[in-house]
Amino acid sequence: MTRPSIQLNSHDSPASEAVYDLLNACFAPMAARIDPPSSLTSMSLADVAQKMADEDFFCICNEAQPVACLFGHAEGAAYEVGKIAVDPSQRKQGLARALVDAAAAHAHAKGFATLQLYARVQLVENHAVYTAMGFTQSGTFTHPGFDAPTALIFQRAL
Repeated sequence: MTRPSIQLNSHDSPASEAVYDLLNACFAPMAARIDPPSSLTSMSLADVAQKMADEDFFCICNEAQPVACLFGHAEGAAYEVGKIAVDPSQRKQGLARALVDAAAAHAHAKGFATLQLYARVQLVENHAVYTAMGFTQSGTFTHPGFDAPTALIFQRAL
């Protein structure tokens, strides 16, 4: 399989509208499964555009259309990745792994020793994917107003 071309903070990044649509298409199916709702549900198009400007933005495009993306930023001593999205028609091709590996290489080059992400407790299929990518569960997170953990924290040594 040919390694996909990954853009990082590129001037050629797709329009924020296309990224917003990709994120919403990918996160919509989990809406009925998680509580509290994803932060994406409260993000506007302008918020996504600002996130693209403020954080590292990794993207794989097909003819200028985003088919997979993730965001990354420093979070204490770790480099945190999130909003990992792969177009449903493009799944099972290694795109998420390619993005995570690119983020890991970028984070390592910046001096980080750990890659970190959060996954909702209910999304057990995501836990398996992250474990297969070399992450291990390192803790839990409880959203304000909840009595039990709502997310698992995964980390991967770089």
